[in-house]
Amino acid sequence: MKHRADFPMIKQLIHGHPLLYLDSAATTLKPQVVIDTLKKYYEEECGTVHRAIYYLAANATRAYDQVRQKVQHFLNAKSSNEIIFTKGTTESINLVADCFGRAFIKENDEILIGQLEHHSNIVPWQMMADKQKAKLIVIPADVNGNYCLESLKKLLTNRTQIVSFAHISNSIGTIHPIKEMIELAHLKGAKVFIDAAQSAPHIPIDVQDLDVDFLAFSGHKIYGPTGVGILYGKAELLDQLPPYQGGGDMIEQVSFEKTTYAPIPSRFEAGTPMIASVLALGAAIDYINSIGFSKIVDHEHNLFLLLKDQLKSINEVQLIGRPRFQSGIVSFIVPTVHSLDIATLLDTKGIAIRSGHHCSQPTMNHFGITHSLRASVGIYNTEEEIIHFANELKNIIHILK
Repeated sequence: MKHRADFPMIKQLIHGHPLLYLDSAATTLKPQVVIDTLKKYYEEECGTVHRAIYYLAANATRAYDQVRQKVQHFLNAKSSNEIIFTKGTTESINLVADCFGRAFIKENDEILIGQLEHHSNIVPWQMMADKQKAKLIVIPADVNGNYCLESLKKLLTNRTQIVSFAHISNSIGTIHPIKEMIELAHLKGAKVFIDAAQSAPHIPIDVQDLDVDFLAFSGHKIYGPTGVGILYGKAELLDQLPPYQGGGDMIEQVSFEKTTYAPIPSRFEAGTPMIASVLALGAAIDYINSIGFSKIVDHEHNLFLLLKDQLKSINEVQLIGRPRFQSGIVSFIVPTVHSLDIATLLDTKGIAIRSGHHCSQPTMNHFGITHSLRASVGIYNTEEEIIHFANELKNIIHILK
């Protein structure tokens, strides 16, 4: 793909070998334009936002607010006020779990979460359920790694207040039928939170078409910087939630007797924000838009199919899960060899893939394993890399058998 040259990390050698990066599900490499945006802010444009009138501060404020509008269009939200800047998907989930819990969850109310979730979409809901004395109920996955609509329908009751699940599983790449799941939840009056950390870089998202109540993604997974993420929430819901943290910029009036809070989105953005990272996130969104989602989807789908075929051709490899619909993530094991050993030897060849439980231990338990290897693709990967990876994997398996 011609955009490969935009990523300076690709040019380096790892242990004397060209970097072959197959861990985009964990974090993506960054194009030069994102790196340049960070550098330019700190070298030429450094100023605080929403707090001063001088030239640098005014320019930084204008650029910062423009990114909120870019994210609005990226997700097709009704208003830029529905876009909240957070540290990432994890903080977004914690924010909603805490604030929604305080506002709406009462004793014996029910919270539904999926079985194949990242720990970040499990633990915050557990903490909130314990605090509010609510019930946490798990939506089961089938043997292939799919959520069943009939199972969800049976679990939903009039006590269900919120349902939270990923758009795409971070561990095995299942693309869940989120629109249908959202519709089922809404029929029971429940709200829905979507973890879009794995889908935002790979699938166009239209929050109005989905009619989703809350949705989050992380900047570092869409070719942007670490330390910044997005929480989308319907304005009418955000307006009803209490603040998550207290501090500067989230207030209207402060006295020792009483504090009144700013309207959304400022109410949820206490303190000096991650200005440089927000600007660089805007650059990443511009970069994705300049390529076009249709091209990204086609390129990554072809790589995914090749990756899956190459792994299937290796007798010793066992793929984990058989999702009906799957994104650019393939999880696998070699039953006779520990995943860490394979990943370590692949690293000596300059090949980066993930090994372990992928912050998804319940998913590992579901498939009767404790660890796996995970290969995931990005826009900078090529077919030649996929074939080279498979050949090196074969060699390493034969060495370790």
